[in-house]
Amino acid sequence: MDSAHYFSAEPAGPEQRRRLEVSLAGRTVSVQTANHIFSPDGVDKGTAAMLRVVPEPPPAGSFLDIGCGWGPLALSLGLHSPAAEVAGVEVNDRAAQLCRDNAAALGLEKVSVYRPEEVPAGLTFDLIWSNPPIRVGKEALHALLLQWLPRLNPGGQAFLVVQKNLGADSLQPWIAAALQDRRPEEFTVSRFGTEKGFRILQVVRSAQTP
Repeated sequence: MDSAHYFSAEPAGPEQRRRLEVSLAGRTVSVQTANHIFSPDGVDKGTAAMLRVVPEPPPAGSFLDIGCGWGPLALSLGLHSPAAEVAGVEVNDRAAQLCRDNAAALGLEKVSVYRPEEVPAGLTFDLIWSNPPIRVGKEALHALLLQWLPRLNPGGQAFLVVQKNLGADSLQPWIAAALQDRRPEEFTVSRFGTEKGFRILQVVRSAQTP
């Protein structure tokens, strides 16, 4: 796969959609994917690993999926917690529209998808799920995480899935140090679990913040 396509706002080439049956939130659902997006053939291995390990989201709240693609995490959040407000953030316009269309087809009226600059400045989150785009490069990845993780509400938590051989074990201490530098004593970063070569990292913001 040419990763440049799914990091592009407007992928090259005409869109070719197709319908897939996938398992999300314990049920089989029909979704659409397309060419030149991330994981067009279904739920990728990292996302699947994360969904097997993380606890179910709370029934309500404000949730975020960083880099939502065609929607496996955002849709799972919406299916688990239909009363929650779920925001998906995606730079690839083709993938973003697929996520919107998939949410609409599943009746998930509280799933919204934004380009990063469109997210309201004051919007904060109780829960973040993400399979972050590691291959975008270290500098861009670090900027992305520092853009969104500080938006956790007090008592909120984030779960990130990162392949072990793509730097999960170095990313964990970097996140901890970067958040400590930005918001001292407010965040705890740990390894929540390991699943088939993937690390699931957990970031928790203290309920008691200055």
